[in-house]
Order: sequence, then C-alpha cells, then structure tokens
Amino acid sequence: MNKSALPLKLLKEYFGYDTFRGHQEDIIKHTLDGHDSLVIIPTGAGKSICYQLPALMIKGTVMVISPLIALMHDQA
Repeated sequence: MNKSALPLKLLKEYFGYDTFRGHQEDIIKHTLDGHDSLVIIPTGAGKSICYQLPALMIKGTVMVISPLIALMHDQA
C-alpha cells in the first residue's frame, strides 16, 4: 500500500468513514509531512480526526494541545 493511501485506510478502519470531510485530508498530510498544525474549524467539523489519525501513523509520542475543557464548559 502506498503512503498516501494509508490515511484513508486508517480512517475507514478506526473511525468507519469512507472519505475525509472538508480540509481534514490536507491537514493530516501537512502534519505527516512534519509541519506544526493550528486547526481552527467549527465544533463537529472533525478536528479530532486531524490529530488522532496522524497519531496512529507517527512513531513516538504525539502532543495535542486542545481547549477541550473550555469547550465542554461552553456547551454545558
């Protein structure tokens, strides 16, 4: 399997989706190319996949900084 097909395979295997939404695929490729990523997209637009999928593919530790607690308080 070629390297560019792996994210789509893992998307289906781990998350059950056949295709990426919006800019997810571009964000994931940017991250996998070794670049930092700042992703600001609306709630429900699929940010989690943008960091979870590369974390499955990158060897070592992946650090994600997320305002999840603040988001949870805003939504409660």
